[in-house]
Amino acid sequence: MKVLAGTGRGIFLIDAEASGQDIAPRRVLESRGVRDLVTYHDRLFAGTGAGLYLSKDGGESWSLSGMEDREVWQIRSAGNGTLYAGTQPAGLFRSDDAGDSWREVEAFAAFPQAADWCIPVDPVLPGRARALVIDQDDPQRIWVGVEVGGIMRTRDGGDTWALDLPGKNPDLHMMCAQPDRPEVLYASTGYGRLDGVAEMIEGNAGVFRSDDGGESWQYAWKGITPPYSRPMCIDPRSPYELTVASAPTAFSSFKDAGGAQAVLLRSEDGGESWRSLCDPAHSPSEANIHGLTPDLDKPGGVVIGTDNGEVWRVSEDADWTLLGSGLPAVLSAVTLPA
Repeated sequence: MKVLAGTGRGIFLIDAEASGQDIAPRRVLESRGVRDLVTYHDRLFAGTGAGLYLSKDGGESWSLSGMEDREVWQIRSAGNGTLYAGTQPAGLFRSDDAGDSWREVEAFAAFPQAADWCIPVDPVLPGRARALVIDQDDPQRIWVGVEVGGIMRTRDGGDTWALDLPGKNPDLHMMCAQPDRPEVLYASTGYGRLDGVAEMIEGNAGVFRSDDGGESWQYAWKGITPPYSRPMCIDPRSPYELTVASAPTAFSSFKDAGGAQAVLLRSEDGGESWRSLCDPAHSPSEANIHGLTPDLDKPGGVVIGTDNGEVWRVSEDADWTLLGSGLPAVLSAVTLPA
């Protein structure tokens, strides 16, 4: 197996079968902020801080494929072959030719509340359409998680939209659907604001679950600390294990005293219960987890990327294997056949 690691300074290719002194990640694209890496048939797409990149040779070479004036945060495909990309400023783009060309979904951009979407830092940043889910049985049904804004959903392929909040939380980070039940959705969320109060309220950050396609949500993170959840993925193989990384705040870092205090949690029952794949007392790394993807070589396993430039392979029984280190902050990853 090989791993493509998206970092703050480009994409690196790692041979996952190498270990120890043999680790030698190789840069295959120099770009800023590689937030997403996805496969689509014989193509690879990279969402970066300088637009969307496309590779047709397994990640060895890349070409710019559009949205040069946007940060591309996520790319997903529909069952009918249509591709969608979410961007910052918060926008949704569509491709009907396997990613060769893209057009903006105008009804999404024109949604009345879109003008209020933003990242509440100083100075304020534009909102991000950073999480996409498409019903693989009905490609007209699409969900878009906006940071900070909520969950947009459409039943008609993007002509009309409704806005929902999981709980009262508009701070969406990641979303995924259960592969065998597309109406079951999961959303990871943050605090929405940092004011000394939001951080203390249970139900204001963490993982939410919907059983009705996003019309209503239940809190699936009760009693879990730290609550601020961001990376999340679901294994495409039964029993569809859900894995989530969490940390005290958006700014938790390996540079903090005692490290980032991050945890990696796993649920085999749709968020009813959770078990640890690492916690601050038992993790081999003090870093925060930014990248997370299923290990397609090992059912139940995941590959993670950290803010101190490490890439780890984590097995279902919580064995950690270092695949790469010394990289810029790893923001995304995808596994490929050897």
